[in-house]
Amino acid sequence: MNIDKILLFIIIANVLASIKGFNDRLFFDKYKFQMGAIQRGEKIRMLTSAFLHVDYMHLILNMYVLYIFAPIIIIKLGVVKFLILYFGSLLAGSLFTLYFHKKELYYSAVGASGAVAGIIYAAILLNPNMRLIMFPLPIPIPGYIFGLGYLLYSIYGMKKQLGNVGHSAHLGGAIGGYALMLLVYPVILTQSFTVVILLGIPIVLLLIFGHKLK
Repeated sequence: MNIDKILLFIIIANVLASIKGFNDRLFFDKYKFQMGAIQRGEKIRMLTSAFLHVDYMHLILNMYVLYIFAPIIIIKLGVVKFLILYFGSLLAGSLFTLYFHKKELYYSAVGASGAVAGIIYAAILLNPNMRLIMFPLPIPIPGYIFGLGYLLYSIYGMKKQLGNVGHSAHLGGAIGGYALMLLVYPVILTQSFTVVILLGIPIVLLLIFGHKLK
């Protein structure tokens, strides 16, 4: 099996589904994350919405980030564990969104951001000292600092409902990536114990006190 082809397949699936959605509003509306429809039983939207995007910029950004971070996981852990992390984070993002917005019947969202957030978090756990840029800081920072900042910003963004962004999907995806990484690669606990604890603290606090963000 050619590992690179698996990643390419996921990217192509996102591109084709998104372009279809750009040009076919009925298709877009049928498969997007829509709270009322999901609560009526259309659970497939929790998966299909992650292959749709709002516009080309949204699509390109998500696929570019996936293209950058996915090989870190594929090379280290293999394609099967990558797929577990990707789709597990995708579903975690949808489930967290479903929980957080369950009283908002007209809430809707699309995008692979939940899955991508999980892949970012898993990659950071594998290589916590990688250097990353966090806008607006002009200098690279260690990956674990980026991950912590990303999580805290998403919590703040979800609380304040900043922009037209699915912060809850980002958070759910990051939590999924973190938890699944410990499951599929438990040796990470001994290799990067301090980083695992550091990144885990805001997740635990969120799970305990998350209801206060509503």
